[in-house]
Amino acid sequence: MAEPRRYLGWSAATLVAATLALAWAQGEPAWRLARPDYGWSFPRDHWAHPEYQTEWWYFTGHLRAADGRRFGYQFTFFRLGLLAERPPLDSQWAAGQLLMGHAALSDLDGGRHYFSEVLYRATPLLGGFGVYPDSLMGWSRGPAGTAGGWTLRWNGAAFDLEMADEVQGLAFELQTRPLKPPVFQGPGGYSRKGEGPSAASQYYSFTRLATQGTLRVGGEQLAVQGESWMDQEFGSNQLGPQQVGWDWFSVQLDDGRELMLYLLRDKDGVDFALGTLVGAEGAPRYLERGEFAVRATGSWASRQTGATYPAGWTLNLGGETWTLAPLLADQENRSRAVGDLFYWEGAVAVRDQAGRECGKGYVELTGYGTSRRPGI
Repeated sequence: MAEPRRYLGWSAATLVAATLALAWAQGEPAWRLARPDYGWSFPRDHWAHPEYQTEWWYFTGHLRAADGRRFGYQFTFFRLGLLAERPPLDSQWAAGQLLMGHAALSDLDGGRHYFSEVLYRATPLLGGFGVYPDSLMGWSRGPAGTAGGWTLRWNGAAFDLEMADEVQGLAFELQTRPLKPPVFQGPGGYSRKGEGPSAASQYYSFTRLATQGTLRVGGEQLAVQGESWMDQEFGSNQLGPQQVGWDWFSVQLDDGRELMLYLLRDKDGVDFALGTLVGAEGAPRYLERGEFAVRATGSWASRQTGATYPAGWTLNLGGETWTLAPLLADQENRSRAVGDLFYWEGAVAVRDQAGRECGKGYVELTGYGTSRRPGI
């Protein structure tokens, strides 16, 4: 099945180049920028915002089967705007957006990480994004060799996810419900990524979603349940040219609190950092860079890509200290459709100062050994 994947990567790259050439010929697209006074309206704002250039719906979680086996998972739909309006071409293949999907499963006890992806232009035959109040929020055809599709649906309270990759032998169907209300990441959902006013996104999270469903891996179908974290983020001008990548942390503590931190890096180290501590009752406390510290305690080198990532961290916030340890060393996502796109996205255990396990989390590491990034 290598040829369809190579063709998919080639056709997507050609589409990007051709569409951008058309955009330049017509003038700069009029994308909206994130604003601190954005007027949120839920549930409408769970759906797509095509007036912004970049958007994603991002899920990670820890699942457990009835026999006790542990899994970490990721499911992400990215919306990548190429033109602010659909190109003026009389063709159903004409598209102003791309849809990219990433799905991963870490078999934490079996010691194996699976990664699957889709990349399509947003057209009726390939994939796209629903319009409120349609329950189908996003969808695409499956990867090459897979008859089924990938979907993201609104179930009236939260989200249902479905993906399959027959070549990888991987599939899951998951249903979620909120254990806590959504929380804005940054005051009013305005999440700064740098010092300039336009270096920002609109960003909110469901920091704790009860999750259940089925997964299929290694020829076996398992009923699973656990908890997930969901981010939705959209904007048009988040990262500065000097920023090469980021370290992102989500932590769900057993005492009911959650913590989100991101560190944007330039070639010399941390360039910009912010965070949010969500109380057990759901109230956020917004953290500036000087209020917390993150220190890597080890590293891991990928044999596949040659990238070296931090592996293991100490987080300090006020008088509290937590250590984060990867539950599987190799949780690197390696794209086949987009050359030189790879990043580490992994499940971690969280322990307190006494070494007691006190939570769980996920970490995303981009820009290590590559200039390509999945989006922020």
